Amino acid sequence: MAKIKTRYICQQCGADSPKWLGRCPVCNAWNSYVEEVIQPPAPKEAAANLLSGFEVAMHEAVGITDVQSVEERRMVSPDAELNRVLGGGIVPGSVILIGGEPGIGKSTLMLQLAVQSVYKVLYVSGEESAQQIKMRADRLGVHNQDCYLLTETNLYNIFKQLKSLQPDICIIDSIQTLTSPMLESAAGSVSQIRECASELQRFAKETGTPMFIVGHITKDGQIAGPKVLEHMVDTVLQFEGDQHHSYRLLRTQKNRFGSTAELGIYEMQQHGLRQVSNPSELLISENSRLLSGISIAAMLEGMRPLLVEAQALVSRSAYGTPQRSTTGFDNRRLNMLLAVLEKRSGFRFGDKDVFVNIAGGLKVEDPAIDLAIIGALLSSFEDICIPPDTCFTGEVGLSGEVRSVNRVEQRILEADKLGFKKMFMSASHKGLALSKYNIELVPVSTVEDVYEKLFK
Repeated sequence: MAKIKTRYICQQCGADSPKWLGRCPVCNAWNSYVEEVIQPPAPKEAAANLLSGFEVAMHEAVGITDVQSVEERRMVSPDAELNRVLGGGIVPGSVILIGGEPGIGKSTLMLQLAVQSVYKVLYVSGEESAQQIKMRADRLGVHNQDCYLLTETNLYNIFKQLKSLQPDICIIDSIQTLTSPMLESAAGSVSQIRECASELQRFAKETGTPMFIVGHITKDGQIAGPKVLEHMVDTVLQFEGDQHHSYRLLRTQKNRFGSTAELGIYEMQQHGLRQVSNPSELLISENSRLLSGISIAAMLEGMRPLLVEAQALVSRSAYGTPQRSTTGFDNRRLNMLLAVLEKRSGFRFGDKDVFVNIAGGLKVEDPAIDLAIIGALLSSFEDICIPPDTCFTGEVGLSGEVRSVNRVEQRILEADKLGFKKMFMSASHKGLALSKYNIELVPVSTVEDVYEKLFK
């Protein structure tokens, strides 16, 4: 009997080695090498059985000028936020990979798509039984007569069900639980993930069936498995959010059929995920009391304008070294803004504890929130309240100037729609038709202008 051959393969990048290594020389990951059995090449007839029944077309080279442009056809799902993130709907034959932390709601999002859709959907689960999935479907309260459940991990059996059912949409939960009969390695290994993803992609392209694949992530937040997995699929979505808050964000990291700047917002409730069509109303506090240290920022998350609440607390330090703490905002950006206020405007924050928080659990990266942070810091420093009908948008430079931001008209329209009466913005914005807005635009050039026009 032939001796079984094994090799050690890095679970992060797929590099292999004849012996175990503590640190991968390719991706520098520690303790990532796992021993796997080297499977000899399978017979051609065995490989052909996986996709038996699906005809593989023979393609020939054609000139680019001879290719006829056709209108892109998309399948519109009942989830408007998912349609927005995908670029207008589901493209037939596309492969969509969804990653996120455990318990964030990936399976709930996919099950809602399955039970609320008007299409025939096959939901393949390798992690839950059919009874467990049915319990979650009952909690969602919506049932699709054309939704079919399959609890299977063998790729060959999954393809047999796909051949007999011929669904419009297929959902795989998750890719790390599938095993191909062509390999003997364990489920979740680099070779199994790569082989299963390749066969699923081939099936989707040949049959035109959209494929949603749920993927686990590592402790660093990256999708588990080889990096080639993200290159093979058409779209990579990241489902994220703070488990202590009810909001969930669906971001696009890669999209061959649309923009990567779109963002979907959901609210986790007892009966599943609810689409948030107007998140600005939820992210702004409805506290009737006027409090210092609170300002409203008109920002962008992807292509969507949002108004969020920025909170700041400035107090005298009780210890030798002042504290600088942020939640949802870059701590280094806060240190830069404090240095600008101290250097350019003369405010002494050197002996003050400073705390900044973005309400709602959002993590903000738009530099247009700088002006709102400046306003909240000055409000808390002077202990003077900012009028609740005032908002801010603008980037602050190192010299203390207020710089212009992109797509300012969308920010103004969003603030106007929510009933704000005054907006502080950069004076460098030119050509704005002020007459078509009901909101008063206050141009400022420096942080000194902000202080004078806000508190004097």
